[in-house]
Amino acid sequence: MQEKEFSIGIDIGGTNTDFGLVNRRGDISFQDNLKTRTYKHPGDFVTALKNKLTAAIREVGKEKITGIGIGAPNGNVYSGNIELAANLPWKGVIPLRQMVKDAFALPAFLTNDANATAIGEMTYGAAKGMQDFLLITLGTGVGSGFVANGKLIYGHDGFAGELGHVTAIRDGRPCGCGRRGCLETYASATGIVTTAIEFLRQEGIKFDDRMQQDWLLPVWEKNNRVSAKEIYLAARAGDPLAAEIFDFTGKILGQTLADAVAITSPKAIIFFGGLAKAGAYILTPAKKAMEENLLAIFKNKIELIPSGLVERDAAILGAAALAWQ
Repeated sequence: MQEKEFSIGIDIGGTNTDFGLVNRRGDISFQDNLKTRTYKHPGDFVTALKNKLTAAIREVGKEKITGIGIGAPNGNVYSGNIELAANLPWKGVIPLRQMVKDAFALPAFLTNDANATAIGEMTYGAAKGMQDFLLITLGTGVGSGFVANGKLIYGHDGFAGELGHVTAIRDGRPCGCGRRGCLETYASATGIVTTAIEFLRQEGIKFDDRMQQDWLLPVWEKNNRVSAKEIYLAARAGDPLAAEIFDFTGKILGQTLADAVAITSPKAIIFFGGLAKAGAYILTPAKKAMEENLLAIFKNKIELIPSGLVERDAAILGAAALAWQ
């Protein structure tokens, strides 16, 4: 019997979907992406995926592909469905595993996108060899994968480990999930922009009143909007307001991490995603707040470290590994 040499990894995000053809060593031989929100119906999305991947599959030979792994928000490893995802354009319960299986005529597997990223880190990245860690994705929302004793924690229904929807601020900001004060409304790229707008709209903040190194406020006054990247660039340029925004965000993140640590006692917490690229600007205040709020038995034991993989690759590799698991 011919050895199956490849699998396909698909990472579905709230903004973009990345996918690739991966061999057993973790080499990605083909890689591309789609804009997730372009496709209002999941059937059109699956058709677009197939069209993008057809040539790559033909080139290596379909008989050499063991299957397709998919990471998606609210992806349920047991049912194969995307269920009530707040950050996707498709509402309700979407039987995506079956749809992909039918379209490609290949075995398909699905899990939460952050869980897929955790598998990628555990197999190829910063968590290689670790038995206990948390993977936190700071992107459009906040995702998480909990690994304990070398295994992902799925829970009885497949939805364990939703740190992004732990209440960080009681009666806080409304969340797309229908609740209030969820961590992702503060510690995601979307959340930090909301914080920046709140700070910029505060009464009494005027450009002439602040220090000469102000960078963010003129951007806001010109465009009446800011992005997470602009907040980061402002902080890097020495803007004091941007530094305040990162301190506020990091504090809320760190306080919530302290609660998560008490449950699984991880060796490390690994950060992945667009906002995590801010590095020390977000991780330093998060580490400080976490240590201040940890039980004494956990203090100074947990590392906060960035992903060991290229952002675009990690979730693809993790998703692809599902097909071999």
